[in-house]
Amino acid sequence: MARSSLRLARAAFSAAVLASVSAGCQLTANSTRTVSLRVRGNVDDAQVTVDDIRIGPLAYVSAHGVALPPGQHRVTVEKMGYFPWDALVEAKDDPVYLQITLIPIPD
Repeated sequence: MARSSLRLARAAFSAAVLASVSAGCQLTANSTRTVSLRVRGNVDDAQVTVDDIRIGPLAYVSAHGVALPPGQHRVTVEKMGYFPWDALVEAKDDPVYLQITLIPIPD
């Protein structure tokens, strides 16, 4: 893929993530403040979901973060072959940093 096409694809992906998070987190005209969420873990290609909206791979969320409106949010990290990781987090004033470990499901 050419560099310009890759840049366009990344920009489109970023716009889609922002639109999904904004729609799912019910931003209003009065709530422009956001809190940064960073999730790091042991399985880079695991999928991160916030408030039942798929955000993307763990590696992407770890590198770029997600802007959340203040309040409580459910964060889920899943990958086939691993037990899912799930938590309720409170986005207040400071950034939210999560370090997670997915545990393989035994055969």
